[in-house]
Amino acid sequence: MISYIEIDGWRANIRFSSAHIIPEYDKCGRLHGHTYAIHAKIYGEMEENGIIVDFRFAKDILKKIADELDHKILIPVKSPLVRIKEKEVRLSNGEKDYVFPLEDCALLPLRSSSAENLANYVMDKFLESL
Repeated sequence: MISYIEIDGWRANIRFSSAHIIPEYDKCGRLHGHTYAIHAKIYGEMEENGIIVDFRFAKDILKKIADELDHKILIPVKSPLVRIKEKEVRLSNGEKDYVFPLEDCALLPLRSSSAENLANYVMDKFLESL
């Protein structure tokens, strides 16, 4: 029987605070930050013991992903506006050029660090870890 479990990131303390820029979107085209919570709904075949997936295992994976993004600047490396050098990341946004130390950045294989793209990134990382 197909069933699911839900993980609420606010309640389970699966959160991260990060800064980002979405150059193609006027309101978010300047450096700003958010506190994100990772929520998950995991569907699967329920085992005889009533378990779909080990809840602790799933939470640990999601927490690890959140920790990798926490207090970082989210850099979408597939954006044509991003340049990565030895120890720095440059992001050009119209008349503004931002330069960040590489160690303060989370380099994401995305074109944009929108909430939608971040959700897909987290889902992909989670599925890779199973």
